[in-house]
Amino acid sequence: MLVFITTDAEVDSADLDAALRHATSKTFDRIDSDGCMSTNDTVIAMANGASGSTPSASDFTAVLTDVCADLARQLIADAEGASKDIAITVQAANSEEEAVEAARAISRSNLLKCAIHGEDPNWGRVLSALGTTSAAFESDQVDVAINGVTVCRGGGVGDDRGLVNMSGRDVHIDVYLNAGDAEATIWTNDLTADYVHENSAYST
Repeated sequence: MLVFITTDAEVDSADLDAALRHATSKTFDRIDSDGCMSTNDTVIAMANGASGSTPSASDFTAVLTDVCADLARQLIADAEGASKDIAITVQAANSEEEAVEAARAISRSNLLKCAIHGEDPNWGRVLSALGTTSAAFESDQVDVAINGVTVCRGGGVGDDRGLVNMSGRDVHIDVYLNAGDAEATIWTNDLTADYVHENSAYST
């Protein structure tokens, strides 16, 4: 992942650094294609001040975050062999850190990623991944919705799984821990035979 962002806004290096760190923490740091990192994963922002315009720190940070979010989504959409873009949102968590941990664990479940590729709304795999985390929750209080259908309610069977439409590219998994008021979203993609082929059919 090599990302280069340029702006002609007049922003000093300290403010640019702070804005980029905030933006990446909410965007690039919250995509997880296959749980692996490259030694050269990089995001760089450069400002030349040519416009002579000095935006407020808050306005500039907001715009930069929007740009980073768009680029991060493009990376997920272009992931090796991917056929589904998956947003995993953990809500009602005890803290944002716990929401991120839980969502990331779910996003890295190969069993879940295979199920999503097969268009199977398998909420059991969501709960299995959630159980590996240190997030605070009671198992009989967790709800899971997939593409708007609450397939798991109170840690058990919810609405009819057959109501879930997974034919489109985007899949939204919402996990309600009912342990607080924090939330976070991690974007990932499904695990396909094309991914295996692309990463096994060559030698480096």
